[in-house]
Amino acid sequence: MFSELRYLGTWQDVLRAVVDIAIVAYLFYRIFVLIRGTRAVQLLEGIALLYISMSITELLRLYTVNYVLERVATMLLVALPIVFQPEIRRALEHLGRGGSLVTRSLFTGGIFTSEKVIDEIAEAAGHLSAMRTGALIVIERASGLEEYMEEAVSLDSMVTSELLENIFYKSTPLHDGAVIVRGDRIAAAACFLPSTQEAVTVELGSRHRAALGVTQVSDAVAIAVSEETGTVSLAVGGRLLRGLDLRTLREKLVELLPERQPVSQLFRRGSAK
Repeated sequence: MFSELRYLGTWQDVLRAVVDIAIVAYLFYRIFVLIRGTRAVQLLEGIALLYISMSITELLRLYTVNYVLERVATMLLVALPIVFQPEIRRALEHLGRGGSLVTRSLFTGGIFTSEKVIDEIAEAAGHLSAMRTGALIVIERASGLEEYMEEAVSLDSMVTSELLENIFYKSTPLHDGAVIVRGDRIAAAACFLPSTQEAVTVELGSRHRAALGVTQVSDAVAIAVSEETGTVSLAVGGRLLRGLDLRTLREKLVELLPERQPVSQLFRRGSAK
């Protein structure tokens, strides 16, 4: 019995093995959460079926079929990074998101959205909904959206419901595209965002597809107002909440965009003391 215990190693070795297994299990869980509800699930099922078929053909000594399947599996090693490009990008975004918020707060003085701005956005969404005017408002969080503002119209204006309504009014030159809000400022208008690659219901238009698309590749929050029905929807994390009233919209935004004090102000207070 004692020899068996010696073979297992010390308690530090057992603890190290448990931690090792727990980390691997957590990584697999995070991968599952990341690809759940996406086309990657079907692709992984196809890959699993391919390898099961390879094992069966090898057992049955179907060498020609097994040879062909092995060549296909080899080609998949090259094709997988291309096929899973959106999922890989999303995984890297999630990995870097933990430190990006602190880093950007240190160097930019904070990008947090106040409740006053949330009130202005909710009010604008209500007016646009009543007028059946289509709109797409994207609120930046930790993930930067600079790439979508490069070809857009830079504004750097205070967020007001009147300005948002004027931007999306059908006769204005900026109504086509999205508005990106950074902190308490409208950073840019007429921004064109990536459309979701997932299968969605037919009645969802280009604005809702863009709202889903940008929240799939970043942690941004997107508000879409339907031009046909006036319905207000909220997209976050690649999921869409439809048919929100203004009270629910505001509550969701307050929950998703907590007002925090910029790090620079905390440093100034500390030095004042």
